[in-house]
This record gives sequence, structure tokens and C-alpha cells, in this order.
Amino acid sequence: MSEKLEREVFGTTKDGETVYRVEIKGGGLTAKIMTWGAVIQDLRLDGHDAPLLLGFDDFASYPSHSSYFGATPGRCANRIGGGKFTLDGKAYQLELNEKGVSHLHGGSDNIAKRNWTIVEHDADRVVLKIVDPDGRAGYPGNCTVQATYRVHGHGEFSVVYETTTDQPTLANLCQHAYFNLDGREDALGHDIMIAADHYLPTDEIQIPTGEIRQVEGTVFDFREMAPMKRFADGEQAFYDHNFCLSTERTAKRSVVLARSVNSGVSLEVRTTEPGIQFYAGFKLDVAVAGIGGRKYGPFAGFCLETQVWPDAINHEGFPNAVLRPGEVLRQETDYIFTKS
Repeated sequence: MSEKLEREVFGTTKDGETVYRVEIKGGGLTAKIMTWGAVIQDLRLDGHDAPLLLGFDDFASYPSHSSYFGATPGRCANRIGGGKFTLDGKAYQLELNEKGVSHLHGGSDNIAKRNWTIVEHDADRVVLKIVDPDGRAGYPGNCTVQATYRVHGHGEFSVVYETTTDQPTLANLCQHAYFNLDGREDALGHDIMIAADHYLPTDEIQIPTGEIRQVEGTVFDFREMAPMKRFADGEQAFYDHNFCLSTERTAKRSVVLARSVNSGVSLEVRTTEPGIQFYAGFKLDVAVAGIGGRKYGPFAGFCLETQVWPDAINHEGFPNAVLRPGEVLRQETDYIFTKS
């Protein structure tokens, strides 16, 4: 095996498990992936010095200080109101791991916070796998999740998630990278376009109200390129909302274009998913240094989480978030980087 295909020991979990890190290269990109949380730990574009996403240089900072940097949360990403849902006539109560009132990203010990297994590792691709056991955080069924990361083409980072179950359950994964395309202290010098006519308003604890609201005439209208730094009633708008791309999974299509006006680096997102959570990172305040000694304060990076709409199981007219035995949930997203 060539040196670049070796697994580097990157750290040890609190339970004594070895965390490995591998490197993949292709299409002008170099990515470092670790087994803990299937995390994209570092991502670089040829000709651009700064990292493209937020992370840490050491493993120990992740369990204590990471806000899902580069991770894969699940088995059900995003929020479920009250942690409650009914499936096939049976009521379930999930762990209330967000302020004791809602369920977030699959619970406190979700798959973004556990060690995965490397199934395959090639020069430009790595495949990781984890089993989420029946009953964890209140979910029914044993769920097997496989993540495939590949760098190829012209600046393409491709993500494919495949999930199966042995009982009817909820399943919805996303890649939770925080992007910063210029390496500056905050990402407010970015413009963004989101191909969505509607978004989901939320209540005071960020649970969708059930309304599917038009973006027209609001600060959520990103159908044409606009600055991330926008104002409503004289105050800066804070984005942590689902933008409605479609009501069901589709063939992969282009849904987002983001670019830094400072660096000339652009990011296009193509996905199969019906929704994208645009989070502008306004809550960030990380106590330790990030990659290369960077400080991660408010707006240091932004998330583009392609997924099923949050709390979908509890709202009529939202996309399907139920996975049944014999089905394969396949979620595909490409992140394509270019530099002008």
C-alpha cells in the first residue's frame, strides 16, 4: 500500500477507541477525513491557501468544542419538536438533547459523535460505515449508515449517504461542514444564491411552525445572488432556516451558489435533497483555536445542510422522513469549488 493510503492515528475517544485520519486527493482538492463522526477535518483547494471549512488541528478539540464541524449527524438530522413522533400508530419519545425541550441531530450520542469504520480507502475516495443500534436515543430499529466521500473532476467533493434499517424508523442525514471561502475572521463577505421559492418559519425554539412561506419580499429571498449580510428593520438578519427546494427527493440539481468577494473562490451545491438548512454561524464562539490558529467567533463559517425538511414527520405536506426495511435511503450532494 502506498504511503498516501495509510491510516494515520489522529486521536483516542474517551472509550479508548482509536480515531483514524486518512487523506484523499483529486480534482484539485485535498481532503482529510477522520473516523470520528465521519468528519471532514480539513479541505483545501489548489491555488488557495486557506482551508475551505472550519475544524481543528487536533482530535481532542472536537468532542469538547466542535459545533458539528464537518460531521455527519443522525440518524435524523436537524430538529424534532418535543422529540415526539408517531409511526404506524405507535408513539415514540426521543431524547430531548437541546435545552431539554427538543431533539437535535439524533441525540447527545448521535453518529456525529461516535467512531465509524473505514470500509474502503482509495487515492481519491473513502467509504465509512456505522450501525446506529435499536433504541438509542429512543429510535426504533438498527440503522446501518454508509458514507462515501470522493474528490474528483474539477474541484468536486461528492458526498453519498446510504442508510438501511431493520424496522420502520426516521432517517435523514446531512453533511454539517461550515464553509469559509476566503479564510477571513467572518464569512459575511460572501454572496449567496439559493434556488428556493419558500422557506420554513420557526418558533422561539427553532421548530418549524408548519407554514411554508414564500421568500418573495423577505430577507430570505436569495433567488438571485445577494450578500449574506442583510438587514431587516435595521437589524442584521440571522439565518438558521430550511429553504424548501422541493417536496420530495429528486434527480441531483444545482441549488446553491456561494462566493467570496475577497478571494474569488466559489462553491456550487448540487443535491438530490428536498431541503437545505442555511445556517450563517451566528451562534459560534469557540473557546479554542481552529485550523492554523484561527479564531472561530460569530459568522466564522456557514452551513449548507442538504436534507429532508426539519420536523417533517410531524407536519402534513412536508417530505417523507420515514425509512422502512428493504429500502435504501440514498442522499447525494456535490460541493464544487472553483477559483477565478
